[in-house]
Amino acid sequence: MRRAIKLITTALFITAAAYFTASLLPFAAAQSQSGKVDFNRDIAPIFAASCNQCHGAKKAAGQLRLDVKAAAMKGGISGPSIIPSSSKQSRLLARLLGEGGEKQMPLGGDPLKPEQIELIQRWIDEGAPWPEESKSAIGTKGGPQSAIPQHWAYVKPVRPTLPPVNNQSWVCNPIDQFVLARLEKEGLTPSAEASKETMLRRVYLDLTGLPPTIKEVDGFLADKSLDAYEKVVDRLLASPQYGERWARPWLDLARYADSNGYEKDSLRVMWKYRDWVINALNADMPFDQ
Repeated sequence: MRRAIKLITTALFITAAAYFTASLLPFAAAQSQSGKVDFNRDIAPIFAASCNQCHGAKKAAGQLRLDVKAAAMKGGISGPSIIPSSSKQSRLLARLLGEGGEKQMPLGGDPLKPEQIELIQRWIDEGAPWPEESKSAIGTKGGPQSAIPQHWAYVKPVRPTLPPVNNQSWVCNPIDQFVLARLEKEGLTPSAEASKETMLRRVYLDLTGLPPTIKEVDGFLADKSLDAYEKVVDRLLASPQYGERWARPWLDLARYADSNGYEKDSLRVMWKYRDWVINALNADMPFDQ
């Protein structure tokens, strides 16, 4: 009796297993037939877990976002990162692999697993299909907007419209008009023009960091020409002291010092760099050089 019950139970189990397997055959066949990477299922979770923290709505390092299709396909300041159907030309894959002498992504995190990189590579080679309504913004705040916050230095300057002012006779240049418009808005009037001695002291301190000598003050007061102030400015800009004055902020940012610091504070030969910066400013060398 027990043997008969055991045989019946085994037969029922085999039948159920066969039925379950048969029911999965169409799904398995479809999977094996397509075999394609699904963005929502395979790629979006990788981006959300490893990429969107630095390339998402809250922060877009290098102006690259990987949480929105339009922004991701556009790329960042280094150009397009995803070249559909060509993973070899896609900068995204190169950075994930750490190729080209650049640091491997994600920075400060664990590298992606080989199987994850393989999925991304296959996805790109398959044309990088990305549904318009996808779950690509998983793990990011700020929604799916593709706008990237621009640093002011990368925004193309646009000449603004001059604001209207009442005391037009006070305006000598467009900057004056903006200043006067704000003063009038606050119910204030401009201060009286400074004396020639004060103006000379101000421009000397601005351009050379030193006050004028008594002889220089007397010479400026004796010059009654309309361009007396402009001549002083040109002379100071052409003087060696101009480079010495304006090299200081650059050298401070570079942590310039004639000694090593720390406990020994030994001297070192650094004056050559100091002189190079001074000479570059006096030679009016462009910033990009």
